[in-house]
Amino acid sequence: MVIRGLGPTLSQFGVQGILADPQLLLFNGARQVIASNDDWQTGNQVNEIQSSGFAPAFPLESVIIATLPPGNYTAQLQGFNNTTGVALVEVYIFP
Repeated sequence: MVIRGLGPTLSQFGVQGILADPQLLLFNGARQVIASNDDWQTGNQVNEIQSSGFAPAFPLESVIIATLPPGNYTAQLQGFNNTTGVALVEVYIFP
């Protein structure tokens, strides 16, 4: 599964007031953080993200790649340092 948190990308489509620096958190059904990412090029999944074809155009955006067992999960997108703005969460499931 690939989860992306996009903000700066949206400005290319004329979206105003974008979230400049999105942080992505992934929670399991027990509400525990099981993965997080801020600035996709600084995490431990950089090579995996680049080879997946899901690398965002902007380095401040966030991506998590995870193999998850069946269950309930929540992806949360928030602004770094509690900033606010318009953002998009995308979830891709592939074999």
